[in-house]
Amino acid sequence: MNEQQQQTVPPAGERAYERCICREAMDWWMGLFQIPQTTRHHIRNSRIEFLKAVRSVIDERIAHLSGQSQQGTTVNVE
Repeated sequence: MNEQQQQTVPPAGERAYERCICREAMDWWMGLFQIPQTTRHHIRNSRIEFLKAVRSVIDERIAHLSGQSQQGTTVNVE
């Protein structure tokens, strides 16, 4: 069985999360400072909005690149 197929049960009181660089960075950052629990909860929930913003930037860039006409050169064939 591969890693994705394995189901593990987290210890009582803990939640299971998908591995995400944003979450790992936030956990590291919050570990450096004494942040109140309500603020930690807000930061965790803001991760979704951050990922939506990244998706929006990527979608806009794709639309920009797709809208550009590709310039070619004309070759005269004899």
